[in-house]
Formats: sequence, structure tokens, C-alpha cells
Amino acid sequence: MDDTESVTMDEDERDAFLGTGGTGVISYARARDEPPYAVPVSYGYDAAEETFYFRLAVGPGGEKSDLAGRAVTFVTHGETDRYRSVVASGRLEPTDEKGIGTDAMEGLRRVHIPLHDVFERPPSEVAFEFHRLVPDELTTRVESTTPTNG
Repeated sequence: MDDTESVTMDEDERDAFLGTGGTGVISYARARDEPPYAVPVSYGYDAAEETFYFRLAVGPGGEKSDLAGRAVTFVTHGETDRYRSVVASGRLEPTDEKGIGTDAMEGLRRVHIPLHDVFERPPSEVAFEFHRLVPDELTTRVESTTPTNG
């Protein structure tokens, strides 16, 4: 059988790829018999703390979401010189929780979360919550530079 070990990025390559923010897809489980919920999102990335920040829209009328403490997987990918991807898994934390509020504010100052207008009304009329993801698992992949058979 062929060796199928993945080609990965080192920390510097990963941090350069992630920059201070961009876009990706966050997903989490719903009821057991339903498919996972996945949605495109903008993120901010703090390389100093290896932490992702998200500005997530909450439901109509601004009611609080139930994302705090939820296990999620976040994926971002793109192509610079080669195809690259990063997958982060862990639990979302609201940035206003006591004990992480100060750390979160410092981290938010170091990131840039792009704001894309994808709602049926102006973003100024959409309620958002800020959450962070300190990954329990953070994996990377990069396209191999080895020639392919063919």
C-alpha cells in the first residue's frame, strides 16, 4: 500500500496562511438524525495565542444563540503558491465571559474579522455575538510538491 502521510505546514507557514483573518466554514452537530449545521463565516486569527475569533449573527430579534460551549469544527482553505487548509476543532467561548473577557479583548485587537454583507438587511441591523475558539486540535494540510504519476 502507498504511503499516504499528509504534508503539513509548520507554525510559521500556518500563521502566514491564516493572517489576521479571512473566511471559512464553521460546523457543529445538531440532533442525532440531522446533518451537521455548517455555515460560511468570517474569522479573525490571533497567532500569538493560536486563537480564532468569530462575529456570528444571532437569530431574529437578537435573541441569544446557544453556541457557547458547543463543540465546533472550523475549516479554511485557499491557494497561494500551493493549495492549503487549516482545520480547528474545539468549543466556542463567548468573549464576554468573566475570566476570558480581558484576554479576548486583547486578542480581538490583534485580528481583523472581515464583514461581508450576506444578510437580507443591512449588517447594522443584524445582531452579532463574538465568540472565540481556542482549538483542542489544529491541523494543517498543504499540497505536495512531489510529482504525480500519470
